[in-house]
Amino acid sequence: MTRWSPAEMMVVAASREIADDEVVVVGLGLPQIAALLAKLTHAPGAALALEIGVFGACSTQSSAGIADPRMWEGAGAFSGMIDVLGYLLHGGRVTLGILGALQVDEAGSINSSLVVKDDGTVRRFRGSGGSNDVASLAGRVMVVMRHDPRKFRRCVDFLTSPGRLVDGGARSAAGLPGLGTATVVTDLAVLDVLDSGLALRSVHAGVDVDAVVAGTPVPLATSGARETAAPTDEELRLIREELDPHRWYTA
Repeated sequence: MTRWSPAEMMVVAASREIADDEVVVVGLGLPQIAALLAKLTHAPGAALALEIGVFGACSTQSSAGIADPRMWEGAGAFSGMIDVLGYLLHGGRVTLGILGALQVDEAGSINSSLVVKDDGTVRRFRGSGGSNDVASLAGRVMVVMRHDPRKFRRCVDFLTSPGRLVDGGARSAAGLPGLGTATVVTDLAVLDVLDSGLALRSVHAGVDVDAVVAGTPVPLATSGARETAAPTDEELRLIREELDPHRWYTA
């Protein structure tokens, strides 16, 4: 048994995907905690932006929503969506977008709109928000989500945001820049999204490769998979004492 929760491992693994010179558009919850953890550890120079127009926030308080002022602590500027989704994204200045997902397919296409149940009925969710803009225009995208067989599909129930490929072809043919979805980080593993499909980069400590394959009902290349480096004591302290002390997201 590990001394960290699966969600804590997911946050740590996601944070390590963020480089020190990144310009990152980040959402609420686990993506937010991962981005802030990166800034407090190995990537202090990363610039974070919230889609509502908050720049450079480095909150050390848990927040209940993207409009919660506690999420804006330490911000260098307060503007509006048009500056983030327009000036930054359309201007080609965002290197990384961190998104959640209801479903992801083999090409990294994202569904955050609805799911079709076994009986054919549809359950609708919040939809795109700014995620389509981010997925379409960021240099690359990282999806952070819990590892559930229902989340991995050969074809998503609804295409909310484009992935690495569009209709099986290159993004550039659809006029989209960037790589699209490059990485999927879950509470079990880190997966790379390639032109050929999903590839298992690493499994977290205590997780078996076979268990990840069993929980991923789409083709998954496993050659070369290794074990994800464990969280450090300082990473765990920051998560537990500063970034998510109420355990809203990492319990």
